[in-house]
Amino acid sequence: MNSLMRKLTANADPAPSTSSPSEFDPTESVRKGKSFDLGHGSEVFHVPRFFPAEQSWAWFDYLNKHVPWSRPTLRIFGRNLVQPRDSCYVAAEGLPAISYNGHTPRAYSWDDFPPLKDILDAVHKALPGSRFNSLVLNRYDGNNDYVSWHSDDEVLYGPTPEIASVTFGCEREFLLKKKPSKMSPASGDEPKSKRLRKSHDPDQHSFVLKHGSLLVRKGYTQRDWLHSVPKRAKPMSIRINLTFRCVLR
Repeated sequence: MNSLMRKLTANADPAPSTSSPSEFDPTESVRKGKSFDLGHGSEVFHVPRFFPAEQSWAWFDYLNKHVPWSRPTLRIFGRNLVQPRDSCYVAAEGLPAISYNGHTPRAYSWDDFPPLKDILDAVHKALPGSRFNSLVLNRYDGNNDYVSWHSDDEVLYGPTPEIASVTFGCEREFLLKKKPSKMSPASGDEPKSKRLRKSHDPDQHSFVLKHGSLLVRKGYTQRDWLHSVPKRAKPMSIRINLTFRCVLR
């Protein structure tokens, strides 16, 4: 879909096309994914093209126009800073409130944005046993929007949360790096022959999250790893990211 068609769609009222097309089968699409064992019970599963492109653009246009995006002021290291991306929070009724950096977002209902329920249903079908009940939406409005290094290791998600991330719009690089550990030996303590054999740093990973992609982090990924979406020098268009989570009651 070209930019003109997407603009026309964004200016139109919500249409039935925001529902999953009958020919799309999440259980088949997810088979194109690949698992990455990060070690010690941490795992990432990546499907570069999970949702059909046209359907993904319809959802992108709907979310870009209808979600009440905001940029809250956060308290970070004693300073008030505006969050470097737009966000919104959706959750099932009766869940505990979430908060981060002194900000407690309003929880919207799934019924407020019907297409989100279609997307959630597809993710649940692709990931048997998952039970997501909340969603953090982020909108990156260009290359200067970002999220810094952090982990989603809040107690309300439990010790081994499964978090499913869906991307619509501009592709962005998603980085993972191992949290520092006092138990890990310094590189200088390793035999020289062992250090020379390392052609890839196992403590750092990069994924390009494309339009319509699905990325799932599970096991001890939040306990042991940090992630970020960095700034980039090259101009970029809007990216909308949905991270489905399960808040413990």
